[in-house]
Amino acid sequence: MAGYRVGLTGGVASGKSAVTGLFAGRGIAVADADVAARAVVEPGQPALAQVVAAFGADVLDASGRLDRAWLRARVFNDADARRGLEGLLHPPIRAALRDAADRAPGPYVIVAIPLLAEGGGRAAYPWLDRILVVDAPVALQRLRLMTRDGIDEALADRMLAAQADRRERLAIADDILVNDGPREALLPQVAALDRQYRHLAALASGQDTR
Repeated sequence: MAGYRVGLTGGVASGKSAVTGLFAGRGIAVADADVAARAVVEPGQPALAQVVAAFGADVLDASGRLDRAWLRARVFNDADARRGLEGLLHPPIRAALRDAADRAPGPYVIVAIPLLAEGGGRAAYPWLDRILVVDAPVALQRLRLMTRDGIDEALADRMLAAQADRRERLAIADDILVNDGPREALLPQVAALDRQYRHLAALASGQDTR
């Protein structure tokens, strides 16, 4: 089991998925907060019952599952509602991520947490050994968002403003991967980080012989 845990985060449209995919392609397990977030609100899960209690039955679709579009629209422009939702969901998501990281095979595990800075940073995830931030200029994030989601600049700016700013994310970083070019430019950066993390994991486990 992987005894060394690297948290990976970054702003919206910074390229987190591309980077985690490259680590996975090198044989590294990925524990994904988005996967955990979906699992904790499956029908029958306590977190879903708490969300229904807080937001009412309209939060469920006809099949009894969480209506994500309705909930997103409900909390997007309501900071208090968004904080209330995060207070309900972040604890079970953190627990699910910790469990997935504990069970991950390999020399180390990537723990992908898009809202790491917003969710309490190191204080909320003291079991992370290192934090990698995928960074991109805000103007490039905006352009990628508009292209990816087919939205206008005003909505893209609101989505960017709803997250921690670039300075706050970089403040929690041990490592920074700059993604301001083509996907091919990520390859040598991920390869170098993979070598670094394998070395750090070996040191942490007492297996490094150098």
